[in-house]
Amino acid sequence: MAGRIPEAFIDDLLDRLDIVEVIDRRVKLKKSGRNYMACCPFHDEKTPSFSVNQEKQFYHCFGCGAGGNMIGFLMDYERLDFPRCIETLADMAGLEVPREASVFKEEPQLKRNIYTLLEKAASHYQRLLKEHPNRPRVVDYLKSRGLSGEIARDFGIGYAAPGWDNLLKELGHSDEDKQLLIDGGMLIEKPEENKCYDRFRDRIMFPIHDNRGRVIAFGGRVLGDDKPKYLNSPETPVFHKGRELYGLYQARKNNRQLRQLVVVEGYMDVVALAQHGIGYAVATLGTATSTDHLKRIFRQCPEVVFCFDGDEAGRKAATRALESALPVMEDGRQAKFLFLPQGEDPDSLVRKVGSNEFKRLIDKAAPLENYLFEHLAQDIDISSLEGRARMSKLAAPLIDQLPQGVFKSLMMSSLAERTGLAEDKLIEIIAQQPKPKTRGQATAQDQQHEAYNSKQSHGDNQQAPFQTNNQPKQRSPLPPKANIHRDPVLYAIGLLILYPKAGAQLPEFNIDNDQLELQLLRDIITLTQKRPDSTTYMILANWQQQPWKGLIEEALNQAHIFGVQGSAENPEQELSDTIKHILRNNTHIHLDQQVDKLLATNYADLSTEDKEQLKQLLAQKHS
Repeated sequence: MAGRIPEAFIDDLLDRLDIVEVIDRRVKLKKSGRNYMACCPFHDEKTPSFSVNQEKQFYHCFGCGAGGNMIGFLMDYERLDFPRCIETLADMAGLEVPREASVFKEEPQLKRNIYTLLEKAASHYQRLLKEHPNRPRVVDYLKSRGLSGEIARDFGIGYAAPGWDNLLKELGHSDEDKQLLIDGGMLIEKPEENKCYDRFRDRIMFPIHDNRGRVIAFGGRVLGDDKPKYLNSPETPVFHKGRELYGLYQARKNNRQLRQLVVVEGYMDVVALAQHGIGYAVATLGTATSTDHLKRIFRQCPEVVFCFDGDEAGRKAATRALESALPVMEDGRQAKFLFLPQGEDPDSLVRKVGSNEFKRLIDKAAPLENYLFEHLAQDIDISSLEGRARMSKLAAPLIDQLPQGVFKSLMMSSLAERTGLAEDKLIEIIAQQPKPKTRGQATAQDQQHEAYNSKQSHGDNQQAPFQTNNQPKQRSPLPPKANIHRDPVLYAIGLLILYPKAGAQLPEFNIDNDQLELQLLRDIITLTQKRPDSTTYMILANWQQQPWKGLIEEALNQAHIFGVQGSAENPEQELSDTIKHILRNNTHIHLDQQVDKLLATNYADLSTEDKEQLKQLLAQKHS
């Protein structure tokens, strides 16, 4: 049964069914005040913390953070893909799932047209790098980062000029061309004002290529310290952030027999390493390293080295990479972890120590098995019986995610040696303990999902559906409240989901930032203002796929823990105050950046205009 499931049908389906009835058929619910409670089916617990809100038609677990609407629940509980989940719900409602005519016949031509236009855009940016009046400033910046003209040509680096319509004037000659530029992510459309403008302005441009060398997207980096530092193309018919890797095409082209790939954070890291003869670095595109990324990497070479900053954010990214790597670590594959000195990134470090020393650091990177055990042992006294018991309970389920083979057996033997437990006892522990829902598993599942308002089909897409499994997905319990810090952006998202009507009263949210959380907040505000009738379950249905689904779960946790428990006295005021705080904080950050930029020059060397600007900025900061 091919073809897209109409959005109107899914809206109608959600209106017809009651989440309490859907969940109660699978998990026995008990009325508790305004909500229904049960022991969570996604993690082990003795005291019920799984709450279902009938009024808002969503569920939330205070123990593990699971949450969403009836679609998300059914997909996780019965392990269904999106189309099969909708069919199951339709059966409950006594409806037949309609299918719109497949769009795939038209899509290849649309994609070909977008590819052609993006190639023209890349040529336009490369020409501007040679001809624009700002060329000396751009070239000086690239040289200051140690990049040669040859490496810039190899990666197709260009320049997007200042101004709102340079690319529009260059390539948007007709309405059809304008629409293609919008579809390709190069223009931002403002339908309410009947106009569009260039997405990338006054930025160094890095074209992103697919494995055939076609330009599929761009990343733009500011020349100074403005925010966002990096701006990426949005998802388009030819570009999916969660699957692509910047630099992979160049690495394959320049290395006929790849032995390893080094995963770094940014475009400049990839190019800087290539400049120093390390032409086998790749970068994810604003997302965490996923299982799909790793599958692509292991198709090219047998070894991946994750290169992270040594700060807390780098450690967290390493943990996510570890979770994604475990399910794909077949025999013959190797994953290593390299942490750079505090305050360094690959770009700065390779320029400081040179390519030979950087290669030596890569060679000394910690193998997955060392990193896994060292990471788990950080807060455990492994010399004590309690510590070894704790280590076994933490490590055994993770090792169980490895594919069957010699590596898995060796990892189990290593754990047995470290804990003093026999391997059969560890296997017994695995059998007794619920398996956590890892990042790798979540990504594999959630990329089968499609939010019903996305541009992609809700049809089967010629993919084999997931096998139904009566065992629901398992999750790890949340950390204690004392270990969770309030995040204003996530808190605002959570409040907005719980109280969508409050969005109509919010001020314009015009922060231009590529941070995923801010993107999500901006998009939900836009939805609630365009559709004042938006409900909690409609918002949840719009963002079913990762990374949005995970952010929404975190946001709901924030709203429940720090605010409302589902019944705020004045949610409109609470949300408005939080949004004002975010906007005010963003303004202060922007002012600080402008002040720092001016103060980087000796005050006596500033022009009269710069001194006056500095005076005004300082007055704004302290007003």
